[in-house]
Amino acid sequence: MTANFWSPIRLSVEIASISGILVLILGLFFGRLMANRNFKGKVFVETGFLLPLVLPPTVVGFLLIIIFGRNSPVGQLVEWVIHQPLMFTKRAAVIASTVVAFPLMYQSAKAGFEAIDEDIENAARVDGANELKLFLTISVPLALKAIISGAILSFARALGEFGATLMFAGNIPGKTQTIPTAIYVALDSGNMQLAWLWVVSMIGISFIMLLCVHFTRS
Repeated sequence: MTANFWSPIRLSVEIASISGILVLILGLFFGRLMANRNFKGKVFVETGFLLPLVLPPTVVGFLLIIIFGRNSPVGQLVEWVIHQPLMFTKRAAVIASTVVAFPLMYQSAKAGFEAIDEDIENAARVDGANELKLFLTISVPLALKAIISGAILSFARALGEFGATLMFAGNIPGKTQTIPTAIYVALDSGNMQLAWLWVVSMIGISFIMLLCVHFTRS
């Protein structure tokens, strides 16, 4: 039972960590790109970014299958690059977790960047700072609380992803079985003891994540 118990936890943390790094990079880039900027069609772009937040996970999983499945041009290209189908692999679980967690990071990063006094950034530009230096030494430090909060929430969201991961990555023990899918299987098979252990683990991890968010914002 020990191996069966720890395997989904290790895999969930690994997938959520990789997804968290990807989401952090994407969230910082697009959050900075969209902050304090108005252009025609911005509302449609932002709606697209936030759509995974409100779509049912099964719809997200279905769209991922359509986009990255073996019959799609993207899926065939990825299969040619990595020499194996993308679906039902750890990579698929990472993609699913990244897609559903991205809106949280994007919202937090964008709000953090928009809260920065533009006069501070303009003063740095006058002093000769290029955009990369400005971003790394001025914008990110000033928006750090919002960025850390978004990163923690994104990690927690990736850790708890179920529907899209189940559809796109499957439920292969030791390979793609995360805590949420393991709980579902344990409950379905009547193994309440194991299900309870995973449930308590998820509650504990989520509680710690929310505490971190609270202390970050305070």
